Amino acid sequence: MKKFLTYFFLFVFICFILPALLTKKEKPANSDIAENTATETKQEENTDNTQQTEYNYAKYGTIKLLHSKTGEIEEIPIDTYLYNVVSAEMPATYELEALKAQAIVARTYTIYKAQNPKHENADICDDSTCCQAWVSKDVRLSRWEENARESNWAKIEQCVNETKGKIVTYENKPINAFFHANSGGTTEMPVNVWGGSNFPYLQVVETAGEEGYNQYASQVVLSPNDLIAKLKTKYQDIQINFDSGEDIKVLDYTDSKRVKTVKFGNHELSGVETRTLLGLRSTNFKIENENGNIKFSVVGYGHGVGMSQTGADAMAKQGSTCNDIINHFYVGVEIKDINSL
Repeated sequence: MKKFLTYFFLFVFICFILPALLTKKEKPANSDIAENTATETKQEENTDNTQQTEYNYAKYGTIKLLHSKTGEIEEIPIDTYLYNVVSAEMPATYELEALKAQAIVARTYTIYKAQNPKHENADICDDSTCCQAWVSKDVRLSRWEENARESNWAKIEQCVNETKGKIVTYENKPINAFFHANSGGTTEMPVNVWGGSNFPYLQVVETAGEEGYNQYASQVVLSPNDLIAKLKTKYQDIQINFDSGEDIKVLDYTDSKRVKTVKFGNHELSGVETRTLLGLRSTNFKIENENGNIKFSVVGYGHGVGMSQTGADAMAKQGSTCNDIINHFYVGVEIKDINSL
């Protein structure tokens, strides 16, 4: 009987107890990797969200905005201000990377203006002919189709939030970040627009793809009487022999092939002055006599200095990032965090 019990307990021990002692429950081989990856991904997502929504400006976190029509000066967080600027300056239908480039450029221009103010008690104004465009959120939303308002505004906020604190610098200082609608394929140097001296980062650069936008080409056709009337707003003694092919002609061009000087009878005008007096979209134009009228065929829209907005969108469509776009239009610059300066 004892022998039987001994064999019985030995059998139970070998078959049931020993395997239980030797067997250890293990995780699948990839479980630690999966858990770590999930944790890292969540941390990265949280970091990205923090970068997009939280940024503590050491300076220039708030700007003083002059509302030109009322004379009111409003203190506003810079990125809230930029929502309204970007939505006023660039179509929300443009590529996100183009909008992000616009946000960085507009932020840079704002800080440059704050460092070099032209308005008493204000950093910048809301007049596009003086500083840069600004429109209230309510007005901006009202100009969009109702079904696009929410998504358009979210896109504008995204491009500003994802570039918070980023500005364009040259020699560690914010640049005078000019921009315009359409370069016509080639940008202009500031000395040919406003005189004075050039900035080393604002050079003539070429951009492909702008001809596909409606800002690229335009025409102005004037009768002889209309042309004389427009020129007389500044030159009362203007006299033009419309039968002579020598009385209206371009005399010379800038390096970007824009009109530098044009002859109108007994006066020589700059291309910039001609653009202003005749309401042309740019100084890149040709003059032709068409059935007794004077036709101005214009390429591009705006002064042509700095970043072309349609050029930025065309580049983004080809896969360029906001950094690529900025480094294309502004020569020798660096994109830096404002808090690092």
